[in-house]
Amino acid sequence: MAEWTTKQMMAIALAREIKDGATCIIGTGLPLIGAALAKNTTAPNAILIFETGMIDGGPEEVPTSVSDLRIAYRSSALWPQYRYFGFQANAWKKNKIDLGFLGGAQIDPFGNLNSTCIGDYWKPKTRFTGSGGANGIATNCNTVIMMQHQKRRFCDKVDYVTSPGWVDGPDGRRKTGLREVGPQAVVTELGIMRFDEKTRRMYLAEYFYGQTPQIIQENTGFELDLSRAVEAEPPSKEVLDILLNKVDPQRLMV
Repeated sequence: MAEWTTKQMMAIALAREIKDGATCIIGTGLPLIGAALAKNTTAPNAILIFETGMIDGGPEEVPTSVSDLRIAYRSSALWPQYRYFGFQANAWKKNKIDLGFLGGAQIDPFGNLNSTCIGDYWKPKTRFTGSGGANGIATNCNTVIMMQHQKRRFCDKVDYVTSPGWVDGPDGRRKTGLREVGPQAVVTELGIMRFDEKTRRMYLAEYFYGQTPQIIQENTGFELDLSRAVEAEPPSKEVLDILLNKVDPQRLMV
């Protein structure tokens, strides 16, 4: 048996996506854990920014939301939101933001996300909260996506494109006038998907302990390339100790 849980492995996978020195937009939920873990391990110089206006914080333990003042620990700035959005727009213009974290209700093979509705837009079966800042992030910087891995969520065509991925392939973003940035990875409870550099189509890169490529394909509503799949590297005891005893000692999220 593994010495870690699925959520812990997901948090570790998210932390691994944050490179030292990168500027990253962090949202609520498990990305908060991943970001705090990255700051405490492999990416101490990463700059974390939050929509609540906290810039370059260094949380040493789990924040419960993007409003949690623990994010403000050692931060460079604590701004009102209108200043944060001005900073964000200027940083996007100068390509100064490296990565953003997103989620959604549906995703297609090219990483287009739906967080707006299920069914027809005008008469939906379910209406969600919509974009928030997700479209701006997906439009202007590379992204890492966190999803529940279910066939109804990983679908051949999303019901509504809230946040653009690689649109419809290698030239999709260029044809629609978008920047040549886009989704880099999708992290689920089963493994990690990435996008082919030539086709921009999703493929299975890593599967977590206890899973198989076949199980992941069975839970995906479109065909995945499984030929490059390898078992994900297990966390070291040191990293797991930091996650469980420093970042989230009360097990609030993992």
